[in-house]
Amino acid sequence: MLLCYAVLENWKTIGYGGTIIEQERQAWKLLIDLGSREVVIIEIKSDSIKNSWYEAPIQFGVLTSFAYPLRRKLYRGAQKNDMNLGICSRSNDVVEPMVKPQWFVDCNSMAKAALDAVISKEEKKIEIIPKQYEAEWKRWLENIRDWCISRQLWWGHRIPAWYVTLDDDQLRDIGSYNNHWVVGRNEEEAISEANRLFPGKKFDIVQDPDVLDTWFSSGIFPLSVLGWPDVTEDFKTFYPTSVLETGHDILFFWVARMVMLGMKLGGDVPFRKVYLHPMIRDAHGRKMSKSLGNVIDPLEVINGISLEGLHKRLEEGNLDPKELEIAKEGQKKDFKDGIAECGADALRFALISYTAQSDKINLDVLRVVGYRQWCNKLWNAIRFAMSKLGDNYAPPAAVAVDQMPSICKWILSSLNKAVAKTVSSLEAYKFSDASTAVYAWWQLQLCDVFIEAIKPYFFDESKFESERSAARDALWVCLDTGLRLLHPFMPFVTEELWQRLPQAKGTERKESIMISEYPSVVNAWTNEQIESDMEVVNSAVRKLRSIRPQSDKNERRAAFALCGADDIAKLIKAYEFEIVTLASLSSLKVLSRDDDVPRGCAFDVVNESLSMYLQLQGKLNAEVEREKLRKMKEEVQKRQADLTQIVTAAGYRDKAPQHVQDLNMKKLNECMKELTIIEEEEIKLERTIAEQN
Repeated sequence: MLLCYAVLENWKTIGYGGTIIEQERQAWKLLIDLGSREVVIIEIKSDSIKNSWYEAPIQFGVLTSFAYPLRRKLYRGAQKNDMNLGICSRSNDVVEPMVKPQWFVDCNSMAKAALDAVISKEEKKIEIIPKQYEAEWKRWLENIRDWCISRQLWWGHRIPAWYVTLDDDQLRDIGSYNNHWVVGRNEEEAISEANRLFPGKKFDIVQDPDVLDTWFSSGIFPLSVLGWPDVTEDFKTFYPTSVLETGHDILFFWVARMVMLGMKLGGDVPFRKVYLHPMIRDAHGRKMSKSLGNVIDPLEVINGISLEGLHKRLEEGNLDPKELEIAKEGQKKDFKDGIAECGADALRFALISYTAQSDKINLDVLRVVGYRQWCNKLWNAIRFAMSKLGDNYAPPAAVAVDQMPSICKWILSSLNKAVAKTVSSLEAYKFSDASTAVYAWWQLQLCDVFIEAIKPYFFDESKFESERSAARDALWVCLDTGLRLLHPFMPFVTEELWQRLPQAKGTERKESIMISEYPSVVNAWTNEQIESDMEVVNSAVRKLRSIRPQSDKNERRAAFALCGADDIAKLIKAYEFEIVTLASLSSLKVLSRDDDVPRGCAFDVVNESLSMYLQLQGKLNAEVEREKLRKMKEEVQKRQADLTQIVTAAGYRDKAPQHVQDLNMKKLNECMKELTIIEEEEIKLERTIAEQN
């Protein structure tokens, strides 16, 4: 549509202007904005315009040709007008809009039903996860408009409508009479309907050349895949489906359309839950853009690509030369060494772990590389297991947990906790929490602690016979259960490794890990006391590792555990072997508060009842130890000050629950005990330094 209008200045007509607009409602809005100015509307309904005084093709020619008669006597000049110009990505042609007849769907009643299915307490049938997107659902469907479902494209589902041209029609163009349209599933049905509408008349029919909007075709997906419009066994069995997973950016365009069409055509909502995943951005939080050069192709992360390869991909596109250089600079900054080959499992796990980032994923490829390296850790764990299990090992149908050493009881109990956390997180659609639980167990408990702790059992065949047997069984259970637990997150590597494990006695080997039973909690494995004990043990080991100098990592030294309570002393003695093994010590001696700690020891506090000392002898660095004690003291003093501020606040004793007050008082007492220990160590350190000098 070409709209020509008067140009005013100081309320006087000084000339005329023209613009092409694409929709009739835009014309009426412009008419209102122009007020009382003289306006001429030329409606364009074909690919060219013919008039008594000009003729031109629609693209480019209309405004140019319209200017010719103006130049005869009326032309006053032209002004530049900044505007957004649509360019075809394939042909680089300027896209000129044209008003054409379209097919529309009245969505008012369908939108009301779809809105109630999510928002209404009485008629709620669908849960949207995360819940925050219910507001967006409401915003779209409360402001619904008629839906234009026709597109003038060459590819798509044809509009199932036929135009009937009667022999005695005066107008022969398709669409000349709105009441001459018939619809049907095929041409035979269309002819039957035409005969019903125009009995006894001769006619020709032709199908509308337009195709359906892609969102309409996508909107009937839950119906069409189950055989609709026929009521098939699949349709009766599986409709409605359970969960839809998609991006939140198409909540209305696809999800809402599926719900509207499903309720209208299928008689019920198409699914019970909708899980909306975050949208992927680059590591800096920017939207991926060709012109920025930050678009990440998943296949390039899986297979790897050099920086030159990334540049080549840009050059094969259609970027402007200036934008191309900007994009290359962006790639040099973010991927100076290219993208390392990460594999599908590492990428999958990284994306799942990122889902905690609300509505956006700031994807850092280095994090994906980290998970690729973790896959190597899985291989190493299986390689170690296969070398220690032996060729003739046959796993038992059930393990005798009560007869196992404490370290084996602990790893099975911690595995139980990881299984419970993973399953509950998956059921709650908290996929990041699930991936964290699996990763933490594999990395921090199985690989870093259990496997390292049981290695001495296999060094000397004449010792640890019962412990070695129990460790084999526990290790096999951990790997079998752990791989099945990890499988949904890393399907390829877990399948490969699981196939290498021996099969348990009296069980039928599944063909694939993907059809094996997913892990569930085994109540007999749970042991809260041992888990609590191992928390103290692992803390003691971490402290001993942290106070060992970097240059002294491979040398075994004596250590001392200063215990302020009998139960702590008993615990350390019970786990002496594990602490010596994990901290690479030559020996460990338990001391009470009355015992003197040998001179020349580095020190760290585990808790108010336990301090760990490592004998460094001549390698004790006085300045390093002073600085470490100073930082420890500052940290405890800060905790003490924060707690003091809380408990002395106005109204604290009246408003804070009693259990909170008791907990804060306990923490304050612990801080004071830790400060006392640190101050004593400062005195001992200065005395040692003075004696050495």
